[in-house]
Amino acid sequence: MLSRKYNRISIILACFLLGFMLAIQFHSTQNSLKYSTQYQRTEELSQRLLATEKERDSLKKQNQKYTQDKNGGLTDAQIIEAGASEVSGPGLVVTVEDSSKKTATDENANLYIIHDEDMLRIINELRAAGAEAISINGQRVVATTEIRCAGPTVSVNNERSAPPFVIKAIGDADTLENAMKMRGGVIDTLSVWGIKIDIAKKTQILLPAYSKGVDFKYTELVEKGGEK
Repeated sequence: MLSRKYNRISIILACFLLGFMLAIQFHSTQNSLKYSTQYQRTEELSQRLLATEKERDSLKKQNQKYTQDKNGGLTDAQIIEAGASEVSGPGLVVTVEDSSKKTATDENANLYIIHDEDMLRIINELRAAGAEAISINGQRVVATTEIRCAGPTVSVNNERSAPPFVIKAIGDADTLENAMKMRGGVIDTLSVWGIKIDIAKKTQILLPAYSKGVDFKYTELVEKGGEK
């Protein structure tokens, strides 16, 4: 009887140990499958991400090529710089007028009116402050623009205009304003002679395209890798 009892206990213990080992093995197998599935999903997501990035880069190149083809091979920056299109954006409107002071008989009246060099100083100050596009009395200022005195007027792009001169500049309005108002700057200098300069910051300014044709007789493009 005692021997049978021990046999039963041994069988129970063996079954218990076997069940415990099976449970551990099952749990381990489930964890392995779990981690394997997570790894596979991670790999799948990585592959999809790479494919999406390649597709994005391809579409970006196609869009850039389409834009260049549409604009005759020019980028947006080149079109803006050449003044070939109307542009808009935030910036500054600077209005400049001759002095209203009465001059003495022995004073030079020319000191109290605006000259081409005054306009050039304003334009250079705005450009140095980061102005991306500029116009004067509706004339777009580009690389070939001339600003010169023509009698009592100032000629811009061979178009004469008289004061007040309205200069519009697209860029960071605060930076442009600070450049104009800095101590010892163009406003300080011109105000000595009573020349009036009004500055207004704008959230949206529209500048016209450059309206004059440009005919280059002597300048040629240089091809990449050597001279044309």
